[in-house]
Amino acid sequence: MQLSLARFREFVREPEAVFWVFFFPILLAAGLGIAFRHRPPDLLRVGVVASAPGAAALAHALSSDTRLAPQLLSDTAAATALRRGSVALVVVARGQATSDSVDYLYDETRPEGATARLIVDDAVQRAAGRHDPVPVAEQHVHERGARYIDFLIPGLLGMNLMGSGIWGLGFAIVDARKKKLLKRLVATPMSHVEYLSSFLVLRLVLLVFEVVMLVGFGVLAFGVPLRGSLVQLAVITLLSALCFGAMGLLIASRTRTTEGVSGLMNFVMLPMWIFSGVFFSSSNFPAVLQPFIQALPLTAVNNALRANMLQGTGLGALWWEIAIIGAWLVVSFVLALKLFRWK
Repeated sequence: MQLSLARFREFVREPEAVFWVFFFPILLAAGLGIAFRHRPPDLLRVGVVASAPGAAALAHALSSDTRLAPQLLSDTAAATALRRGSVALVVVARGQATSDSVDYLYDETRPEGATARLIVDDAVQRAAGRHDPVPVAEQHVHERGARYIDFLIPGLLGMNLMGSGIWGLGFAIVDARKKKLLKRLVATPMSHVEYLSSFLVLRLVLLVFEVVMLVGFGVLAFGVPLRGSLVQLAVITLLSALCFGAMGLLIASRTRTTEGVSGLMNFVMLPMWIFSGVFFSSSNFPAVLQPFIQALPLTAVNNALRANMLQGTGLGALWWEIAIIGAWLVVSFVLALKLFRWK
């Protein structure tokens, strides 16, 4: 108990640590939530080569589509704009009439380029007199749980659990070792099991505030749904916090300098920042990488959090994610106990 109280006092006396654990994720969620809030689709900027015959008529035809923002450009300016990404597509008219042929210049690997190609061609064909034989109607549906902010909040929660667990615990232990504090503790009637466990107790105390503040902000500010059981959400976050805390203990078990532990932490966390689907889906990566990606603890945490919060999935259906988190927790903590050194 005294060790846990000491850990808590050390934490609250560091305003920087309090900010990064509690307030930075909220500011990040607010900024990204506002940037990607529900709003009308952005106009696709399209360049029309002004020197081509019929350029003015073509630009007028494209302006009739509310999704496009055509602009007349010289040959050089159009090529430069396309290269820099200022326009999604360049159109070159090959005749005076709108029914004459046109050329499309675009990068097919860019999603906005492929989209602009379809929309521009639709506008060109309609201007030339095309009529669709099948009448269609549109219904726009905006469902909570399918927005970017709904995807983002569980990812930020997982990232915060990882960062506060690994950085918070690892740096504290290495800093104490560097200042010779651990060397003095050897003379006390305390085992390294008790010492390391006090850090995990601190993580459990801070966990309540981390989850409530970030998830509560997402629900109140952006209407992020909580479709699953709150008790099961608490179980997932508890296991996740213990898992990343154990990984932090393992990284710091023998490291002697803050520079060394910083490098090790970045080495461990960088793949998860990139591959584990914090800001975008991990399914975007090639299939050959998926076994490695799905075995990462942050991937399992993010998948479990999103399934619980957005889909209402129970723990029974998340047994694979829970098993991955539990395996990382047990292996990391056992190795940390075996490898830990006071000096």
